[in-house]
Amino acid sequence: MNQDLSNCSASEPFALRVIGDDMAPEFVDGHIIVIDPGGKLKTGCYVVANHDGGMIFRQLLIDGEQYRLRAANAELPDIQLAGIGDIVGVVSQRSGKRRSEHKHYD
Repeated sequence: MNQDLSNCSASEPFALRVIGDDMAPEFVDGHIIVIDPGGKLKTGCYVVANHDGGMIFRQLLIDGEQYRLRAANAELPDIQLAGIGDIVGVVSQRSGKRRSEHKHYD
């Protein structure tokens, strides 16, 4: 899924459903995450990025000019991004079936 960021609606937050357990226990299968395309990028934040013709949800690690994506599942390898332009947006909220699963991120 490629997102067209050339129009003003591209800067609006949007929601995605987490599929799989790559980011468990913080994000489990079925959680809804809200993505802010204008969110502040910093090491440790959760992001959605373009990768291999699709989108991937991971934690961002910044080391100088290097951007890597890390899964919570330690068995999965880190992903090196070609550049900051691959990042679609920053996760600002998480919600689940129970109120206790709702959380905001900076």
